[in-house]
Amino acid sequence: MKKIVIMLALVTTMVFSCKQDSKSGMDFIEAERLESVKNRDKSKKSTSNVSKSIYTKYVYANSKGENIVIQNSFPKGGMKYKDLKGNEYVYAVFWTRIINKNTNPVELKINFPPNSYEIQDLPGKYYKILIPSDIMTLDKIPLFNYGLKDLDSFFDNNIDKSSLLKRTIKPKESNGFYVVILRLIGGDKYGVLRTELSLKGQNLFYKIRDKEIQCGSIEIK
Repeated sequence: MKKIVIMLALVTTMVFSCKQDSKSGMDFIEAERLESVKNRDKSKKSTSNVSKSIYTKYVYANSKGENIVIQNSFPKGGMKYKDLKGNEYVYAVFWTRIINKNTNPVELKINFPPNSYEIQDLPGKYYKILIPSDIMTLDKIPLFNYGLKDLDSFFDNNIDKSSLLKRTIKPKESNGFYVVILRLIGGDKYGVLRTELSLKGQNLFYKIRDKEIQCGSIEIK
């Protein structure tokens, strides 16, 4: 892994030092994938609520050696919700935390259209992907639904709308946000739901199981 990271860093430095401004945000590469669920199953020594709630952690480095870290959580929830049309859903709450280890602010933009992910065994039916406006903080990790409340009312008002998020993360600071996934009851019976946000260049991608879509961007100001 270390040899691969070094080689990628060298190649990226040579390419982007000639073609791009180091503040553009375009020169970030995936330096390392940490804290995978497989690694966690092999080693359960940590008792930290933060460590135990993280599903995946990605570290991205640019040619200046500055990093952006993305942490993705395991789900909480399994509760049910019935929309105003009588459709019944089961939902899970996730959080993602982005740590800006750069000397410049980072602008985060995310947009989930209403119909982003089709449910495999229900053609024409889609997961509902919603982003509450609440800010996720680490002290909320032990709480039910990671501290989110009044979700039925939130769902009633937003279930058929696009989910938008725009935040600026100051240098050496972090910011956390929630993602709530709803699926129709009776669809997608293939085990426990897992999701994660990742970065490719400047573009953000969100994955639900094996399905991945481009959903936004990270830009260094």
